[in-house]
Amino acid sequence: MTSVDADEVVALAQRLVRARGQNPPDSEAATVAVLAEECRRRGFEVTLDEVAPGRANLIARVGRGPGPGLLIVSHSDVVPPGEGWSGDPFSGDVRDGRLHGRGSADTKGGLAAAIAALSTVENTADQPPISLAVLVDEEELGLGIRHFVRGLSADDHTACLVVEPTSLQPVIAARGDAYLEITLTGRAAHSGNPADGRNAIHGMARVIAEIERWHDELAASPHPLCGPATWSVGTVEGGQATSTVAAHCRITADRRLLPGEDASDVRKEVESRLAALDLAGRGLAVEVRMTMDMPGFETAVDDPIVDNVAAALTAAGASSAAPTGWTAACDGGFVASAGIPVVVLGPGSVAEQAHRPDESVAVAELVTAAHTYAALFRSVGHPSPA
Repeated sequence: MTSVDADEVVALAQRLVRARGQNPPDSEAATVAVLAEECRRRGFEVTLDEVAPGRANLIARVGRGPGPGLLIVSHSDVVPPGEGWSGDPFSGDVRDGRLHGRGSADTKGGLAAAIAALSTVENTADQPPISLAVLVDEEELGLGIRHFVRGLSADDHTACLVVEPTSLQPVIAARGDAYLEITLTGRAAHSGNPADGRNAIHGMARVIAEIERWHDELAASPHPLCGPATWSVGTVEGGQATSTVAAHCRITADRRLLPGEDASDVRKEVESRLAALDLAGRGLAVEVRMTMDMPGFETAVDDPIVDNVAAALTAAGASSAAPTGWTAACDGGFVASAGIPVVVLGPGSVAEQAHRPDESVAVAELVTAAHTYAALFRSVGHPSPA
């Protein structure tokens, strides 16, 4: 049985960072090519499942024994680098003990650690299967996970490890997310006589104020691990000229969902609250669209996967921590909806590094993650004595 090679973890993470994979604009293909090459070189069984033209989920499998086995979920895309970087966003350089570049923390460093750890598992007919699913479009609409879960069954997987940046703290509950688009349509007129028109921006100001009130209401009912559900208006667009009454206004808003909360119920309440504002009485037509939704999840603290992750962290010499919750959303909610218990665990910080300029992750944390994953993977089918 092989052990984790720290240099190999770093080298693979560098290759993945340098492969880019910004989403938008749907450019995961180079990252998936690196992953497929690396997994095949290690003797994993590799399947590429095209979700959309040029966008394939990668499924790699180790172990030819009978199931059920362990599922590992990660993603191949990264958010665009944006402005404010002090150097090349895709350098993959190691400086001062940290790997730098977009995706280093979210989540290519953790993905490299997981692949290196899988290499330590004996790929034999006695080893229960461990499947790694690296999915496209996690950062946008979730096309990859929605496609993947169509064939997902709790009969095939005892548990799921989601590789995301949690500072190596085991996360057993996470919020979900829904994107809503609200459009108001009024009537244009000369602003010299605004009563001739129906101002959509004025109406939208009422909508935004209501969303802010709703956000404050939600703060009074937090989840014990994930905190409260939240609202955030992300974009506002409307009007055509200063001297014209605005006939159109559109906002997009992010609604974080608590575990067990249904996005369709949120949409119904949005429509109810908008109706109470009597926008129609102001001459405004209302349209509400939900452009994305992903469920949250909560795993029982006494589920075996929680104990197994804790034991793996101890075996790797990582500091022990009580299972916690996450304010972010991830693909784990879809997996949990299939009846499979989920734990999220990975190197790097979602709060301090992910989606920010000069993203980086500590090399020491990558190596500890790889040792932790290896200990967890080697326990599959070989439970610890009671």
